[in-house]
Amino acid sequence: MPLSGCLSSVTLDAPTGTAVQSALDPQMQSGEQSQVIAGLLNRRSVLDGGPYVQVADAVLDANSRAAEAQLRAARLRAEAAQHNWLPSLGPSISLTSLSNVVTSLVLEQTLFDNGRKKAERDYAAADVEVAAVALAQDTNDRVLQALELYVTAQAMTARAEVNQAAMERMDHFVYVMGERVRGGVSNRADLQVVQQKASQMRADLMSDQEAATTALAELSAMSARPVSGITGLSAMTGTSANALPLTVIKAEAESTRSIAEAQIARAGYLPGVTAAGDLSTGGAALNIGVPNGLGFGTGAALQAVEAERQAAAALVGQAREEAERRLRSLDAQIEGLRRQEAEAQNLARQAAENYEVFAQQLREGQRTVGDVVGLFETKVRTERAAVVIPFEIAKLELRRAAILGVLVDGDRI
Repeated sequence: MPLSGCLSSVTLDAPTGTAVQSALDPQMQSGEQSQVIAGLLNRRSVLDGGPYVQVADAVLDANSRAAEAQLRAARLRAEAAQHNWLPSLGPSISLTSLSNVVTSLVLEQTLFDNGRKKAERDYAAADVEVAAVALAQDTNDRVLQALELYVTAQAMTARAEVNQAAMERMDHFVYVMGERVRGGVSNRADLQVVQQKASQMRADLMSDQEAATTALAELSAMSARPVSGITGLSAMTGTSANALPLTVIKAEAESTRSIAEAQIARAGYLPGVTAAGDLSTGGAALNIGVPNGLGFGTGAALQAVEAERQAAAALVGQAREEAERRLRSLDAQIEGLRRQEAEAQNLARQAAENYEVFAQQLREGQRTVGDVVGLFETKVRTERAAVVIPFEIAKLELRRAAILGVLVDGDRI
């Protein structure tokens, strides 16, 4: 298995023209490369310009990158494991009698260990890959959270604009009904009904505005620069058809790590050979031993190690199935919302046409204000329902891209 690493590399951020340091580099000092990290670096974002990229850049610039610190620690462990095959040098202290303590310097070299040292190197390499995938997940999740907040703010703003545009007409209805009550044409109960509908519409407007303000406040807390002036949605023009979900890649790396761990455990129950030399006295010895010792439970322990290897492989299949289920569920939801979007727009159009007919009949004296207000309320409600559906579709598309790990270019991680 190729050793993997995370030496920092620097790329140029096109939108800002500033140097961006990547925490991923597939090449180690040994010259070998990690296919996992290389694959992460080669991923391209499906965000192709527009407000999405502006929001993503703002939150990436403010990323604390805690997962990157874990990746760097894993790299250092892998670098240390590179040299585990070399002889070890350390002191040996023994009590030869009740009054004499003998100290010597012992050089020890492993000659045969049933693959334990190699498994330790494989484990450290896989640990780096697991940390690298975790960093990619963390970065994509951060961008997803920011974009969901942004889309929520845009959706609430759009819905508030529907009510804002309707308030002038609703206030006019309240005025007309008030005049009719004062003229004795209508009773006060009718006026209270219209006032209640106007108050509810105003409350919905304020609620939407507050929700938009809250989402923008959260987004601003995540961002390195102001994002309040960004508006609109972006088309995700990139392709992610061949992208493997990050959860599957991580499960594969974890499986490799678990298999190496099982190999280390297995080697601990088998005899190994080491050569030791006392640099103080010039003596040498050939030692044969079992690190974990032998006992009545050794057979069961070896069977448990083999079971762990099988379980690690099974977890990859489970991760594939779960990722596939999530993607298919999102695809079905997106398709359903697109169908609902067309239906909602059709309902809103019909409600607007019906309202215009009733409004004309009101001017001709064929309808009451209460009838027209009820239909106007229906018109506003259908418009509010229709206007948010594109934003709900956008959220689902962003979640799908996050599962595939294509919200961020690999060299931006």
